[in-house]
Amino acid sequence: ALLLPGEGGGGQADWSFDFISFKEGRWEIRRAAAGSAPQLPRRGRDRGRLLKRTRMGSKSLWDKLQTLQCHFNWCRDLQHEVDVGHILKTLSLKVEHTAYHNRSVYLALRAYLQQLQGDYPEALDSLRDAETALQQDHPTRFSRQGLLIYGNYAWIYYHLADYEMVERYLGRVHEICQSLSSPEPYSVQLPETHAQKGWSLLALGFRNGERATECFQMALQEDQSNPDFQAGLAISAFASWTQSLESHLWQKAKYLMEQVLCCQPENYEIKVCLASLLVNNDWRRSKALIMEVAKDSGHPEDLRNAARICKKNLLPQAISILQRAIGLAPSYHLLHYDLGICYKMQLEGAAPEEREEILAAAISSLKRAVEAGPQSIFFRLELAQLYEEKAPLYAEEMYRNLLEELPTASKRCQQAIYLHWGDLLHGKGLRQEAVEMYEAGYLILGGHVKEWGQLRERLRKLAKEFEEDSEMERAEAVLATLRRRPGFQKLEEPGLSQ
Repeated sequence: ALLLPGEGGGGQADWSFDFISFKEGRWEIRRAAAGSAPQLPRRGRDRGRLLKRTRMGSKSLWDKLQTLQCHFNWCRDLQHEVDVGHILKTLSLKVEHTAYHNRSVYLALRAYLQQLQGDYPEALDSLRDAETALQQDHPTRFSRQGLLIYGNYAWIYYHLADYEMVERYLGRVHEICQSLSSPEPYSVQLPETHAQKGWSLLALGFRNGERATECFQMALQEDQSNPDFQAGLAISAFASWTQSLESHLWQKAKYLMEQVLCCQPENYEIKVCLASLLVNNDWRRSKALIMEVAKDSGHPEDLRNAARICKKNLLPQAISILQRAIGLAPSYHLLHYDLGICYKMQLEGAAPEEREEILAAAISSLKRAVEAGPQSIFFRLELAQLYEEKAPLYAEEMYRNLLEELPTASKRCQQAIYLHWGDLLHGKGLRQEAVEMYEAGYLILGGHVKEWGQLRERLRKLAKEFEEDSEMERAEAVLATLRRRPGFQKLEEPGLSQ
């Protein structure tokens, strides 16, 4: 059992308690009333010393914890910008299908995210799974790569106020650092640790591509021939390009991925990234890579990305690939979302007698995506757009509900909401109201270059419409807005878009 002291106002402990215990195959949490003096649990030794820990004593532990190389320190500036539920689902797939020796990294990251949700028992279970995976993947380098896991253990036990366990894991970290002759007592510069941080940043979102690139570059400085590090650097470069679409990043990502494929010809993640990179420059090569991935990869995420690339030119094949992926991972929400988008694309050229069936299939897929990921703004936006045809009042209600979420939405989601709401208004002939929505989204600093570009095109189109109707004052006002931000600007502060 673990004892968790509460904290009252003014920084004083109110000595209310949570008891977490494992009983009859399940974890139980029991709260004792504030001010009571419960009998302290025992676990082999008297746990009463826990009450004698002072605030000053825990502060010294806090200072040590700040120096650990683990997710609690790496992800501190990102934790409020990620969709934890979504990342946990993608991590499950990564653990099962990763082509690299990094399962323990994903399991340790899962533990970090679970504790963010307050699921401490599950987080500890994930760290035990991480230890098992690390022992299997790196039996001769367990201690070097175990620093991440031990650091996460120490932090979780700190949040549980189990300071003896905190000291135990700090002690393990200190022993490893000493054995590696590190000048720091609780950290050491290792290529494995740099790579662990890089994989973690990528798992939290491609917006972290630049930071992940730095991590893998540092790892490769000390271990140039490591194939996992080489692949990580290539994926990081690709991730960086997806966020800006700058030509020099395109060249860098292409070079690195070609190098990796020379040595790792069956790396399907790299193949699908390269296919995405080449889709507008070398469609024949891109198509060949997609077909290889679709035929040979068993990773649902690789298949999903292959389908996303080929849906513009090979829509039936994209639908077939997604259906296969859903067979492998039926609960993965993004597969249902992408399948719904493909059906939505089919609607554009559908014969009248086929339209109702395709629309029903699209709505069904997107409803399954929303059920599996109800917090996703993008899922609900796409579903609302489909309802515009058969239930316009319901669609408008969905959009209004999404507008209420603007203050807490990510920058990219804010852009998307303004874009879709503006499209609805424009479709109803409310051009000036549509302009106001497009401008609000266009002027958001940050977000994503894709939505920003779509908003820019909408504004250009409306400016032209105003000019054609001799509404020159309105046209000039729109053009003035476009001149205020001639290029996409990243948000300088760190974070992740949804």
